Amino acid sequence: MRNILIIGAGQAGLQLGLDLLRHGYRVTLMAARTPQETRAGRVMSTQVMFAPALDFERAGGLHLWDGRVPAIEGMRVMAGGPDGSVALSFSAPFERPAHSVDQRVKVAGWLELFEQRGGQVVYGSVLTSDLEGLTALFDLTIVAAGRGDLAALFDRDPSRSPYDAPQRALACVYVHGMEPDPEYPEPHVGISALPVGELITMPALTVGRDGDAAPCDILFIEAVPGGPLDRWDTGRSLDAAAHLDLTRQVLDEYFPWVAPQCRSLEPTDGRAALAGAFTPVVRHPVGRVGGASVLGMADVVVTNDPIAGQGANNAAHCAAIYLASILERGSEPFDAAWMQDTFDRYWDYAQWSTAWSNALLGPMPEHVQRVLGTAAQDPRVARRFAAGYVTPPELAEWILDPSATDAYLTSLT
Repeated sequence: MRNILIIGAGQAGLQLGLDLLRHGYRVTLMAARTPQETRAGRVMSTQVMFAPALDFERAGGLHLWDGRVPAIEGMRVMAGGPDGSVALSFSAPFERPAHSVDQRVKVAGWLELFEQRGGQVVYGSVLTSDLEGLTALFDLTIVAAGRGDLAALFDRDPSRSPYDAPQRALACVYVHGMEPDPEYPEPHVGISALPVGELITMPALTVGRDGDAAPCDILFIEAVPGGPLDRWDTGRSLDAAAHLDLTRQVLDEYFPWVAPQCRSLEPTDGRAALAGAFTPVVRHPVGRVGGASVLGMADVVVTNDPIAGQGANNAAHCAAIYLASILERGSEPFDAAWMQDTFDRYWDYAQWSTAWSNALLGPMPEHVQRVLGTAAQDPRVARRFAAGYVTPPELAEWILDPSATDAYLTSLT
C-alpha cells in the first residue's frame, strides 16, 4: 500500500486525500487548524463551485450539503455607466446549478470525514525545514498549502506570470438579509463591473448560529488598487460589522442598483469578513527539499485572481487530475519527471481559466466589449458567456481569440 503525505487542508488537499483513501492508499494530511478551530475562525474565501467540480465531489461521496446549500441557477452581469446607472445588463441560466459552501463548513466537515474514513491528520503548521525529514517517510509528498513558507519551494514561472503585484484589493463579507434582485429573482451570481473594480454577489451556505449550516449571501468587492473602492486596510482585519459598514458605503456610492437589496443586512457572525490582496502567479510544480522532490498542487502552482470565480473549481479539477495520475502510476516511483507530467495535465485545463482571469483584470478588450453588448441583446450569447465560467476551456473556442469572436458573432446574423 503506497503512503502519501499531503500538506494543506483546503479544497484540493482534502478532496485528493479523501479520494485516495477510497482507492486504498495510506494518506497522512497535515492541517493548520482542527475542525473546531476552523468553524470558529474567520472566513477564508469566496467560492462558487460549478457543476463539473461538484461532480467530482459527488463521485467521492464528498458533497455533504446537497439539499441544504442554495442552488445558484445562473448569473447576471451589469456594467455601470458614468452617471451611476446600469449601462448594460444581461442574465443567463446555468445548465446545472452551482453551489457555494463556506470553507469553514466544508473544510471542517471534510477533516472529520477524512479521519472517519481512516486517514491520519497531523495538526499544526509546517515549515520548509520540517520537510526534509518527512519526505523520507512517504512515497509521495504533495504541497497543497498555497500561502506562506512552503510556496517558496516552487519557483515563479515568468513565461506564465505577467504580474508582479496584486491587481485587485479584495474584501468580502457574509451576510443575512439580502433581498432578491427584482430584475432576476432566481438565486444567481451577480457581477457588477466598473472601471475602478467589481462587486460580486452570491448565495451560499455558512456556519449557523446553532452550530449547523445556514443559508446566507456573500458580498465581494474587487477594487483596483489605490482606486476609490480600495477602502480596506489589508494589513489588519476589521470586525464583520465595521467591514459591512464600509461595504454599504461603497454600494451606495458606486453600485446604487444593488444597494436597495442590502438595506437590512447583518453579518452572519463576528468573523464573517475578510480583506487582502495577492499577486496572480504560475509556479513550476516541482520543489526540492534536500535530495527529494515534492509536488505542488492547485493554488500553490496556479494562483488566479478570483475575478472569474475559478479558484475552488481549479482546485477540484487539479485534485481529480492528480488522482488519476497517481492511480495510473501504480507501483512506479513518483519522480520529478512524473510530477512535471502530472502538472502539465492540470495546466492543459487551468491555462484557460488563467487566461480568462487575466483578461478580466486589465482594460476590457474591444472584442469582449462587443460580446457583452451582444449578450445584452441576444440570449444565445448570454448563455454561452455563462457557460464559459462553468467550462473555461470552451472560452478558447470563441472569446479568448478576437478573430474567433468575430467569426462567432458574425455567424449569429
